[in-house]
Formats: sequence, C-alpha cells, structure tokens
Amino acid sequence: MRTARDMGLVGCTRCMVVAPLGTPLCPRCGSALHSRDPMALQKVWAWWLLGLGCYIPANLYPMLETRTLVSTQSDTIVGGAVTLAQHGNWGVAFIILVASVVIPVAKFIVLAGLAFGVWRGSRLSQARRHLLYEVVEYIGRWSMIDVFVVAILSSLVQLQALATITPGRASLFFALSVIFTMLSAQSFDSRMIWDSARPPDDQEDRQL
Repeated sequence: MRTARDMGLVGCTRCMVVAPLGTPLCPRCGSALHSRDPMALQKVWAWWLLGLGCYIPANLYPMLETRTLVSTQSDTIVGGAVTLAQHGNWGVAFIILVASVVIPVAKFIVLAGLAFGVWRGSRLSQARRHLLYEVVEYIGRWSMIDVFVVAILSSLVQLQALATITPGRASLFFALSVIFTMLSAQSFDSRMIWDSARPPDDQEDRQL
C-alpha cells in the first residue's frame, strides 16, 4: 500500500489539508508542515514524566477536606473511594477508582509502551498499537471526573459554620497530571507506528 510520502505528499496535522512534499507552511492554516516531527518522542517522554511527577502527589495529598462543627476530615483519592464504599455507595466508589486510578495508570503504561515500541520495536502488530493509541485519546476526556466531583461538592456544600467542603492540594496535582498526559498523547505521532513496518533502509531513504 502506497503512503502519502510515497506519492510526494504531506498532510497538515492540524487542519488535515494535503500539500506537496517539501511545502514549508500549510496553505490553509499556516502551520509548519513536516512529514515526521523529529522531536516527537522527546516531547512524548517530557510530558509523560511531568504527568507522572504530578500524579504521585495527587495520590498522597488529600483530594477533599470536609470541616464541620466537631471535626475535620481529609481524604485522598483512594481513601475517599473507600469511605464511600463503607457508606454503601459502591457505584460512586467504583467510578472514582476507575476514573482516578485505573485509567490514569493505564494511560501511563500505554503511552510509555507506544513510545518505547516506536523506539525499540514491539511484538504487537501496528493495528493493535494504533487501536491502543485511539483508546488513550478517547478516554482522556473522562480523566477529570474526580476533579469535577470535588468542584461540584465544594460549590454545593457550603453551610458556613455548620459544614464546608474544600478541594485539597491533590486536586491541583491531579488536574495537572491529566493535562500533561493529554499533551503527551497529542505529541505522539501515530504515523510512526506504521513507519516501523518499513525496512530500515527504506525508512532512511525517505526521512526528510
């Protein structure tokens, strides 16, 4: 199967317009045109490390702080889910655990695996790796659900001296972690997955 590069074409990654290979700027949106970004993997790893660095304190610091007349309670992400489960809210606890623990950890693993697979090769087929990338891109929008829950609770439960709920420091770190992992996924050029199927000599001849 012939690719756009084989036919002397390059596509804009922003507006998807196709232009002759060697065109410096997109004729539609003005973005720089390049067949492959030579710094793509470096950008992926940079954002990935920032996201991981923020995710660790997001699980150590309290996500939610509840103050009443008689007590003050701080809950981490996992601790809050456990508390909800103890009060019988198994469904909410499950959603929070999946959205705040399972999905972020899976995104870190998949993104690292995709980047490492482009660099060193992978046993998975190109189609499966591309599917994993599409899944990571799709679920990225749902990773903020824990922050949304905290924001809603903070705005609704404000009974002044009786009870207040405020976001903890973990909410900021978690939001930053989600943003950085989304930037890491967007920096990954999925076309590099299919480039790995080409013979090494063919790839070198076509690098621009």
